Amino acid sequence: MRPSDQLAEFTREALKAGRSRDEISQALTEAGWAGNEVDEALAAWVDSPFTPPIPRPRPQLSAREAFFYLLLFGALGWTAWHVGSLLFQAIDVLVPKAGDKFQGWERDMMRFSIASLIVTTPLFLWLHTRVSRDVARAPGKRRSPVRKWLGYIAMFLAATTILGDLVHLIYRLLDGDLTLQITLKSGVLAAVAGAIFVYFRDQVGRDDDAA
Repeated sequence: MRPSDQLAEFTREALKAGRSRDEISQALTEAGWAGNEVDEALAAWVDSPFTPPIPRPRPQLSAREAFFYLLLFGALGWTAWHVGSLLFQAIDVLVPKAGDKFQGWERDMMRFSIASLIVTTPLFLWLHTRVSRDVARAPGKRRSPVRKWLGYIAMFLAATTILGDLVHLIYRLLDGDLTLQITLKSGVLAAVAGAIFVYFRDQVGRDDDAA
């Protein structure tokens, strides 16, 4: 039996025998267990006089959930990228720099972005609806570690993108090279990254409230 399993089993039996949490903590500490190990072992059980001890719900991970959350994350990222790319190309057309000409490769990029959005946007919306429905039916899925990790990673990437965009905008302003085209593109980038941040903040916030 692994040490962690031994600790969990001892804690359960001690609580079942009516020992107080202070007594269990003192006994385990004197036996050489670290404070965080003792706290985690006790936190796994509800502080209640009910016997036998009531276990707290624990995050669980399944391959199926990981697949859907990773696909959702990827679909949203791909959609956001091509929304930004398409808007960038539109800005180049509507607010061109002096001497700029719309090239053939730029048309190809716009076609590719449109084709990508036709595929990935419905996919993201379907995945979002499916995941939301699954979570509504089984609220325990909010404790999924993959769901939380991907949410926080997405928020981190969105936040760093917004900060980098702001730095670039200020640099261009200080350099005296801040044009309408650059300002509009910075606005698009901030809006797309901000939308992703707000989306995942809402999802993660609900998960934290349910934890």
